Amino acid sequence: MFTAGAESLLHQAREIQDQELQKFCSRVVKLLQKDDPGPDAVDALQRLFLIVSATKYKRKLEKTCVDLLQTTLCSPKCPEQLQFLCAAILRERSPADNLSLSWDHIQSSQQLSLVASVLLAQGDKKEEVRSVGQHAFRVLESRQPEGPSLRHLLPVVSKVTHLAPHTLHEDQTNLLSKRLVDWLRYASVQQGVAHTSGGFFSTPRARQPGPVTEVDGAVATDFFTVLSTGQHFTEDQWLNVQAFSMLRAWLVHSGPQGPSAPDTDDKSELEGSTLSVLSATSTASHLLPPQERLREKAFEYCQRLVEQSTRRALRKGDADLQKACLVEAVLVLDTLCRQDPTFLYRTLSCLKALHARLCGDPARARALLPIAQFFLSHGEAAAVDSEAILQHLFTRVPCELFHSPMLAFEFVRFCGDSLPLFGRNLDILKRSFPNLFKLLAWNSPPLTSEFVALLPSLVDAGSAVEMLHALLDLPCLTAALDLQLRLSPAASERPLWDTSLRNPSCLEASRDPEFQALLQHLLRAEASGTVQRLAPLHKLLQPMTGCARVVQCAEAVPTLLQAFFSAVTQFADGALTNQLVLVLLERRDSLYQVPQYEDRVHRVLSSQLLALCALHPSLVVDLAKELLEFVGSVSSVQSRGAMLAAVAWAVGEYLSVSWDRRCTVEQITRFFEALEALLFEVTQSRPSAALPKCPPQVIAVLMTTLTKLASRSQDLIPRVSLFLSKMRTLAQSPALSSVHGEEDAGAICTRATELLTLLKMPSVAQFVLTPSAEVSEPRYHRDANTALPLALRTVSRLVEKEAGLLPG
Repeated sequence: MFTAGAESLLHQAREIQDQELQKFCSRVVKLLQKDDPGPDAVDALQRLFLIVSATKYKRKLEKTCVDLLQTTLCSPKCPEQLQFLCAAILRERSPADNLSLSWDHIQSSQQLSLVASVLLAQGDKKEEVRSVGQHAFRVLESRQPEGPSLRHLLPVVSKVTHLAPHTLHEDQTNLLSKRLVDWLRYASVQQGVAHTSGGFFSTPRARQPGPVTEVDGAVATDFFTVLSTGQHFTEDQWLNVQAFSMLRAWLVHSGPQGPSAPDTDDKSELEGSTLSVLSATSTASHLLPPQERLREKAFEYCQRLVEQSTRRALRKGDADLQKACLVEAVLVLDTLCRQDPTFLYRTLSCLKALHARLCGDPARARALLPIAQFFLSHGEAAAVDSEAILQHLFTRVPCELFHSPMLAFEFVRFCGDSLPLFGRNLDILKRSFPNLFKLLAWNSPPLTSEFVALLPSLVDAGSAVEMLHALLDLPCLTAALDLQLRLSPAASERPLWDTSLRNPSCLEASRDPEFQALLQHLLRAEASGTVQRLAPLHKLLQPMTGCARVVQCAEAVPTLLQAFFSAVTQFADGALTNQLVLVLLERRDSLYQVPQYEDRVHRVLSSQLLALCALHPSLVVDLAKELLEFVGSVSSVQSRGAMLAAVAWAVGEYLSVSWDRRCTVEQITRFFEALEALLFEVTQSRPSAALPKCPPQVIAVLMTTLTKLASRSQDLIPRVSLFLSKMRTLAQSPALSSVHGEEDAGAICTRATELLTLLKMPSVAQFVLTPSAEVSEPRYHRDANTALPLALRTVSRLVEKEAGLLPG
């Protein structure tokens, strides 16, 4: 979060108008035109950068100002700080059409890298990417490996390789591979010389460099790596660090590709052969081609990093660097084994020992993810069962470290990226969804989109019902995790607490044995196949509904429910659909009472109920008893309006013999009487605290459903006609207008009149209100000469002109 001062500066930068900006640009131009731009020019450029970067849209700058920024950037005499600021401002304006940067006369590699960063930010309109890459390689070719300032070119080369991988020639690829070998393996193990200003107290002894050390303070006895420490670094040591940072991307770029690469079957045979094991040690390194020699040195480098990660760092910064380098080293080893199977057997023992060591160290759990990915990729070829590794990963890590945002994001990304590799181990992933939901519950805003993509792979017919309950209880899970952390001993990474909840009463109540079983079920690590009613737990955790983290999680649930049902409808049969609808009806009044959460969830559940009914219309007959129980209650009709309207619409649409032969007149009559009593109660009773007003949309749906049912059982037509007449009269009265408003009351009156008109001809009413599948085709609504529009016009004409001949 920004400080108050930073927020104020950002607000001022966003609010500045174009006229003020042009005046400020004129001031910048005057400052940059001076022979010796001083601190005022630096301050002005800093302010200009803040202005152009504080908004999403591109701010318009004067052409004179833009041209002068380019001139200053390309000037060899310009101070470095001004060049950095000019490059940053020009990058923020990308893409731009009026750039005219030239690097032909530039000698400094640092200045060249700044110019290249601006050009690469423009896109590839005029093949700038290829031109920048070729120029960077010309500079690289003209320098010796130990030459100064080459490290400024490596980010440019890495960016060019990423943007346009096919722009480099084979000899250029070989050149950089050779350079990377030298920088990775043969960097100096002596510290650099400190830059001193000279003087009386400067002595030759003070300037003599010492050896680099390990993170634990011991003198390094092996070659230099990114984990070697020292007071000052030499140029080749900086190149070593940069070479490792781009190593994995370069290996992927320069690795074997195309038809010449062996396929999976060939690799498996090669991995299992005696020749592959012997060739790993028999080939002289210096006789290998550049790419293969780079892979060999990269393997040695990663092996050394793994060894260095076992040392105990003296500083926290070095410990954090150890964790990051260990993750990258394992990823590089995975890449090497994919490209050359001969590395596999030399890597297996190392990673097995590493995994055994990391299992007991929660602080380095991030490294377990690339290790698991490695064994997923190569376990079958190396005859290693990865099930135990995955079981530990999915069982313990989310439980213990769900509050680490970085780990949570990387864990979910690992699950999504590794889906093609799981194979028969996919059941472990599916069973672990309660643990994965802990990551989602605690980090819902940044992980929602990731879980939307992952949900279709997690859900199946066996876990769909349990997962639906878990999604509905997700905000409650967030509160339970918060409570668990508050009650647990100090963790290695304690999250920031919500200051609005300092001493909740539920901290003491949660120790009651009555709630322990419910908490254990909610916090389970794997799918149990059972569902428990958590209403007592909702009441216990009610004081935590206002926590910001709980509210954020509740806002994400509707999106997750949409993704869940989109996946389930792809494979759900009739039995599973019935179970899901029962859950929707059961959970209507059993949700964690987060503000506005119930309304949002009901809107989603009502739309999904209609979708499930359309998928399997016979469920209305299958679940007739449960649906009757639902419509038989009028409590909380205001909050359950969406669900009530969906159930009523589904009954009117699918309770018909045309959809299910088991539909009887007795069933139609029972539903009619229940809905009639409900409609009478919500319209005749005055609104109160115990019985709030019914939404007008629900009244319209109930009237329409009663009319549909009456058209299928004509003995009910007199009853519904009488009721609709009363509804029309009631809608015209001031009493209903005062409750619902004139517009809603008019809509109710119009709907009652339309339905009454249809019922005057029962056969036409059944044809219109219960059309066959053929009549439901869109052409019957677009073509005026087809049956449905013709029938409606006929009814209207007969009712208007010959009302005396019609019954009733």
